[in-house]
Amino acid sequence: MSKNIKSKIELNIELDENRVPEKLSWTAQDGGIKNEEAKAMMLSVWDSKAQETLRIDLWTKDMPVDEMKKFFHQTLVEMSNTFQRATQDEKMTATMQDFCDYFAEKLELKQ
Repeated sequence: MSKNIKSKIELNIELDENRVPEKLSWTAQDGGIKNEEAKAMMLSVWDSKAQETLRIDLWTKDMPVDEMKKFFHQTLVEMSNTFQRATQDEKMTATMQDFCDYFAEKLELKQ
């Protein structure tokens, strides 16, 4: 009989008096990450019963806009990579990658 293994990812959010994030950090011991600071995070969870995505999007009030643009672009790129691995849908993956290139071009992110 196989033994189930549990893994834990912990998110810590420090809020100001208006409940706006001032500091974000996360720990994923299996990944060797302990109390690592972050300026932004996006978490998506699939609710199978309701057939909808639940989301938590957080960023600190000192997150620079130029970094937020890069964060979104890199998130979109990784979402298209994940989509390809999960579905093997080459045609839609290519379309998503084209959009990522367009997004980067419009935001002048390409070097």
